Amino acid sequence: MHVTGHTRRPASIRDVATAAGVSYQTVSRVINGHPSVKPDTRDRVLAAIDELGFRRNATALALASGRSRAVTVLTANTTHYGYASILRGVEEAARAASYAVGIGVLESADEAAVGAQVQRAADTGGGLIVIAYDPAGVRALGVVPAGLPVVGVVETPASPPGGDLPWVWTDDREAAYEATRHLLSLGHETVHYVAIPSSTRRTSARTAGWRQALRDAGASEPRPVQGGWGPEGGHAAGLELVRDPAVTAILCGNDDLALGVLRALHECGRAVPGEVSVAGFDDAPHSAYLNPSLTTVRLDFTGLGRAAFALLHGVLEEAAQIAPRPVSAPELVVRESSGPPPATV
Repeated sequence: MHVTGHTRRPASIRDVATAAGVSYQTVSRVINGHPSVKPDTRDRVLAAIDELGFRRNATALALASGRSRAVTVLTANTTHYGYASILRGVEEAARAASYAVGIGVLESADEAAVGAQVQRAADTGGGLIVIAYDPAGVRALGVVPAGLPVVGVVETPASPPGGDLPWVWTDDREAAYEATRHLLSLGHETVHYVAIPSSTRRTSARTAGWRQALRDAGASEPRPVQGGWGPEGGHAAGLELVRDPAVTAILCGNDDLALGVLRALHECGRAVPGEVSVAGFDDAPHSAYLNPSLTTVRLDFTGLGRAAFALLHGVLEEAAQIAPRPVSAPELVVRESSGPPPATV
């Protein structure tokens, strides 16, 4: 994916390197007058500088030297539990390695806006971590300039990615499978699902795991209800599901959705878990203190942030090769909100 339209970013040291067919370290030697550069190589670099209108600046020098001890995290959200916990993990790991962390907020998924934010982050030097859980993050990951160190925190891939993709993720598919299987094991004939949006495809990994558990159990597959990200979406979905008295179990794509569903069930006089069981996703801090306390799946987002920085740090320090990998196994946390269906209580 490429950024198109009327915006044009300033040429970077890596643009010069690409145009001249050399490394960015060689460009750095040329602009610093290093005597080790061959005359014909120097001429190619100088010609590329003139053609692209490259201007030397402190950021370019930091990139060229590879000594910038800073990373920038690009994210479309800083408040939702998963995003915020990833940021915390990145900061903790970076601080331990004496790296500074900057945050660039992707306020829009518009191509030009995303491209401009990516370029601003690239110009600060160091490397990038992109939280790609939404369209803006996915687009940002796709337009990072070639050669710039980057790690993507991504939704669980549909299939194992190639060995050179700098990605980390949690196994959302397995987590949703386990949560659904838990509810089915209590005696529920099926489990309804309130879905979060998918960043990259029509069916998210969490939706896929929920559906696979139903199929393996021979249970019916209700239509997922799209809930968005927050409690208001869960509340609307809960009011829709409560109309059907056959609904006895609901899995929610995150704990904020579950909070809204619980409120809707309370308003409609449906007891939890006596009449309807509810399970969430992520194990956000408030989930243990709801009434009833929420059964959920714990994902180590803070550990995911640490892993993302560790992978990027290895690349920046030339101490490790890029390798995509899942991070930590999900853990089902059974609390008060799940129980047998009414007929078997």
